[in-house]
Amino acid sequence: MTQSNTQAIQRMLQTHPQIGQSPFEMNALLEAISAAFECAQICTGCADACLGETEHLAHLAHCIRLNADCADICGTTGRMLMRQTQPDTGVLRAQLHSCVTACKACGDECEGHAKNMDMKHCEVCLESCRRCEQACQALLGRLSA
Repeated sequence: MTQSNTQAIQRMLQTHPQIGQSPFEMNALLEAISAAFECAQICTGCADACLGETEHLAHLAHCIRLNADCADICGTTGRMLMRQTQPDTGVLRAQLHSCVTACKACGDECEGHAKNMDMKHCEVCLESCRRCEQACQALLGRLSA
């Protein structure tokens, strides 16, 4: 995400009348939202780049599927984290777990393609998935049981 996007998200969170009741620390929340929205876009781009690898397309079908799933889950996670009014911590916890799981699976798949097939787009996706996975894991650690 660009700095201006992150700043806009931060400004929106800071001006939200319910932000003081958030179960999350502001910087951790901002990092997770930014990482989730970035990962959604990067995974979408990686899936499209994989489709362009016509000579390896059959081998990349699982990667494309994981990219699409991860993009959807990350986008939803970012939107859910933006909503600060009366959050249900059980629902947030479940969504964050889903995001961690999707990012790990997608990142692991892309890691293999980046290392073994020198696919640079998968390397970019791997980095974004790991960032989002770590940011969501950090929020999970802050949620009360």
